[in-house]
Amino acid sequence: MKIKDIFINGNQGGLDHTSLSPLQKITLRFVVIGLLFYGVAAIEGMLMRGQEIKPLPFIDDSHFFAIMTAHPIVGIFGSTYLIVFGAFLFLVPYLMKKPIFSIKLANFTWIIMTIGTVLVWLSGFIFHYAPLYTVYWPLPVDFNQFSVAGATMFAVGLAFIMIGTLAFIVNIYGTVFYTPKGQKKQPIKPLLMSAFGIDGLLNILNKIRGKEPYVKEPPLSLPIVAIFRGTVDTFLDALVILGAGLLILFYIGNHVFQWGLHYHSVDALLYKNIFWWGLDLIADGLVLIYVAGTWYLLAMLITGRNLFMQNIARAALLLELIVSWAVWSHHLLSDQPQPEIMKLASGEMITAFELITQGLAFFITLTTLWLARPLKMTNELKFLLGGLLGFALAVPAGIIQADIGMNRLLHNTQWVAGAHFHVAILVGLTMTLYSAIYIMLPILTNNSVKLFSQKLANWHFWLHLIGGIGMGAFMGMAGIDGMLRRHVYIEGEFLGYMILAGICGAMLLLAWIIFMFNIIATIGIKGIIGIFLPSKLEKEIIVPETVTTAKG
Repeated sequence: MKIKDIFINGNQGGLDHTSLSPLQKITLRFVVIGLLFYGVAAIEGMLMRGQEIKPLPFIDDSHFFAIMTAHPIVGIFGSTYLIVFGAFLFLVPYLMKKPIFSIKLANFTWIIMTIGTVLVWLSGFIFHYAPLYTVYWPLPVDFNQFSVAGATMFAVGLAFIMIGTLAFIVNIYGTVFYTPKGQKKQPIKPLLMSAFGIDGLLNILNKIRGKEPYVKEPPLSLPIVAIFRGTVDTFLDALVILGAGLLILFYIGNHVFQWGLHYHSVDALLYKNIFWWGLDLIADGLVLIYVAGTWYLLAMLITGRNLFMQNIARAALLLELIVSWAVWSHHLLSDQPQPEIMKLASGEMITAFELITQGLAFFITLTTLWLARPLKMTNELKFLLGGLLGFALAVPAGIIQADIGMNRLLHNTQWVAGAHFHVAILVGLTMTLYSAIYIMLPILTNNSVKLFSQKLANWHFWLHLIGGIGMGAFMGMAGIDGMLRRHVYIEGEFLGYMILAGICGAMLLLAWIIFMFNIIATIGIKGIIGIFLPSKLEKEIIVPETVTTAKG
């Protein structure tokens, strides 16, 4: 068969979309759109890498910072959120063996978040709207610099994304707590105790006191506990960012209708504390808690056994939830008005607890894998190990900069962008998501497709791993030498680092292209189009007999 035919029809006939349930199709819609947005973010990243090497003739300064504005929103909310939300909307009913709360709400979620992400991207692409890199203070109310139309499009797009996020949370909570027809109703109290990990903590205390376990079989599996726990932070974060977007709209109204208010009407330090408290919940809710739960699920699926130290894992997720509410001040260590006690307590000491909580997740996941050896080095196992490595590098990098002394050297430099959050997101988070995609592909397609090329999957792994770590390392080295973030350098004093970072960034983009080619060749363009057609099946959950999951 020719490559063209394989590309259109898929490997070995491709995906038969008529055999998929509504839930399977919706999950695949989330993932496909999320992967496309990842490609957009990767291309934007390469444009910025190229601009730092040699200014591009078709990008001026306003366009550069507009790209920088859209880049994290497209990459985090448009790509990561959609992939994670789609996976979790499938996994919660899949693991609980009951239908999703609302198929219509799930469809609404990916549609409104897609529209919102496109609006944010267009606000930068067309109107060059560039309020630094996010909705950060001082709010962009100088409309001599930014257009009303661009600011409005940005704020509305951001609001759509957050509304979709809230719809996802409603669907998750609804799925956990509602009782389908024909099933025995579960009391709310045990579900809440399990969702917050309190039953795991009580099991530990009872074991210390020599008593029987509080509950031998928790009503919610550990991955669902992590998903539930993470949605608490995601909910709070959505409210804060939604509020920031509405505040931008308020100042647009102030400009258009001449209400006579100045942006100093809102205290800058108060706003920054609220904003960074909310934004940091993405890192601690979406990344640390969600990722820990995903590691646990992947470890159980890969090994086919229960998770090591389940009760400790449940209790650690509860501790991480509490810690995540109190670490935001590490973003304000260099802000002189910020009270010193908040810098010391929140910025340094409480932040250091993330080494403990994330370290426990590392230990539990790796021990579960170790006890199940020998294991075949499958794609999902390789990418899981790559994700673990990414966080093993990025979390200590974050702790280093969460020191008042080191922060004076590293704050607002390429170290923060490269060694910390790009390694965390591109290597730690994204490789974990790739692992989940590889392992869920047969589940979501009823084992009806076979991966087109294992060699391409290997190339995908090595290019992504080396490219992600390399780009973060060279950006970090430039930061140590004094290269600031959110700046364009035209003198070339950091040219060597930027060339090397650009090469590694190109490896990341090539890895994505190879992965997408492999997936399209596996499913086929016809199969991908079929994902977006209505399902002819009435059943919402299909569990292939060849797929087994461990309890936990």
